[in-house]
Amino acid sequence: MSCSPFDLRDYFFKELPENERRLTEVHVKTCATCREELDRLRGTQAALLALPDEEIPQRIGFVSDPVFRPSAFRRGWEAFWGSAARLGFASAAMLSIALVVFGLTRPAPQAQTPPFAPAIDRAALEADFSKRLNEAVQKAVAASEAHTEEVLAESEKRQALDIQAMRVRFNEYVEVERKRQNALILASAGEPAGPTVRDAQ
Repeated sequence: MSCSPFDLRDYFFKELPENERRLTEVHVKTCATCREELDRLRGTQAALLALPDEEIPQRIGFVSDPVFRPSAFRRGWEAFWGSAARLGFASAAMLSIALVVFGLTRPAPQAQTPPFAPAIDRAALEADFSKRLNEAVQKAVAASEAHTEEVLAESEKRQALDIQAMRVRFNEYVEVERKRQNALILASAGEPAGPTVRDAQ
């Protein structure tokens, strides 16, 4: 804090008129506080001049910039894995594909079967596999539909509650307006604005 009548920063940067600059020079020679502040300004300037020059950034990046926005593939991937119904269907489909691939690529047994062993019925195995596959897919679809129905039922319940609340508010508003109109009619007729027979009921 300088006690000079003029700003020492203006004096330091040579922005004072000639007569004010001379008065400030005389004051600085006699005032230790102003000399210390002037020395601090010189030290700050020397420190700033010692810093290397760096290029000023052209602009500041924001999170909303397109650079930071995830790609369309990533947004689609996150939307797919964020849905429980899609996850259930995808899991059932992947399980079905894995079972088909395993069934087609499984090597035949090398050991000889004993003569009393029953013959393997390939058609029965394929029919059983097809039946299990259909059951798994139907189960996944049923789970997905049940989840969707629960969400719809909850939404309808919320909507019904909102409509009921709006009706109650509307009825209250109509009742208040009716009472206000009765009071205005009684006031214009010269009767005291007390409760009417209908209000008492």
